[in-house]
Amino acid sequence: MNVLYFHQHFSLPQGATGNRSYYFAKALIQKGHTVTMVCGSYQAAITGLDSLFDKGVRRGTIDGINIIEFDLSYANKDTLFKRSLIFLKYVRKSLKLIFSEPYDLIFATSTPLTAGIPGMISRIFKRKPFVFEVRDLWPELPRAIGVIKNPVILSMLSLLEWCSYRASNRLIGLSPGIIEGIAKRSHKNKLIALIPNGCDFNIFDQEATPWRPAEIKKTDFLALYAGTHGLSNGLSVVLDVALELKKRGRNDIKILFVGEGMEKHALQLRAKNEALDNIIFHDSVSKFKLAGLMKSSNIGLQLLKNIPAFYHGTSPNKFFDYISAGLPVLNNYPGWLAGLIAEHQCGYVVPPDNVAAFAEALENAADQGKLDQMGANGLRLAHEKFNRNMLAQDFVGFLEGAVK
Repeated sequence: MNVLYFHQHFSLPQGATGNRSYYFAKALIQKGHTVTMVCGSYQAAITGLDSLFDKGVRRGTIDGINIIEFDLSYANKDTLFKRSLIFLKYVRKSLKLIFSEPYDLIFATSTPLTAGIPGMISRIFKRKPFVFEVRDLWPELPRAIGVIKNPVILSMLSLLEWCSYRASNRLIGLSPGIIEGIAKRSHKNKLIALIPNGCDFNIFDQEATPWRPAEIKKTDFLALYAGTHGLSNGLSVVLDVALELKKRGRNDIKILFVGEGMEKHALQLRAKNEALDNIIFHDSVSKFKLAGLMKSSNIGLQLLKNIPAFYHGTSPNKFFDYISAGLPVLNNYPGWLAGLIAEHQCGYVVPPDNVAAFAEALENAADQGKLDQMGANGLRLAHEKFNRNMLAQDFVGFLEGAVK
């Protein structure tokens, strides 16, 4: 079958963002299917195309994937208004393709929620099967975070969510909470599959060269956060933790932030003003370079703002990257990931917004020598439940079933 695959933030593994769609597209191709990937120009992504844009679009085939890339620059640090405009421009350009490209099925993955619009239009005018993947619940999460407060916009997003779920033949959710949210707003007998983010052993379970930024000594205990610096991540609490560690005289514990986002500048300014030299900021790096950094780290930080909607409604890439690398995880909010960490003893879980407990967990991790066993437990969990190759086969079978 020919799959027209819409993912605005698509990237090859060489990029500094998630590459779930790359591996899922490759799995489809290995089963004899054809994939056309439709994407924009995400700052953290690498599409593999380097030709000039012609009328705002360029095409090419990379690793067997036919890629259509729109000249739509996007970055996490952009304002909400600018990002919203990019989302709408992506939809406008994508709609042309559903009437010009050959395909047997449309697959679209959010975020953004608008990614499902081409699939809905295709269902109406082309009668083609449409499978929609939900990575975050919209507008529930933006409402909970407070990013979007306008009731008219929230109502429009809620209607779009309802229409996307209803129009699709099948749906995929990445966490138990997302599955529950989908089920509440779609048809009673709609097929919904739980296919979480997976562990990429091709990148992280390898002999990567360990490295650290120059500011961090080999003897320092290194806690790594690798991800977006946005409102939803609640990273300001980590600066409170850094201050607490300095008060306790634990200058041997360093916290490293790797990535970009709207909040990064404010975090850097506060760290400078408060002389928090135990916090180090670093630009985004490729997944391959991140693997080497993880080899040199002692623990990975899985952090989100204390919002109940996050507890079961997210499937963060960074958690799966950490356990893929055999890195213990410190998690600061309850939910399904906290349950996994506790059950499989692969890290620490601290209460939300509890600075003292967070600092104490880092001290315990630095002093008690349990990290090797925790890392091994996490790696075992990664292989047994979140092997990306296994999840990719589930994905292929689910799409094939939609066409049959």
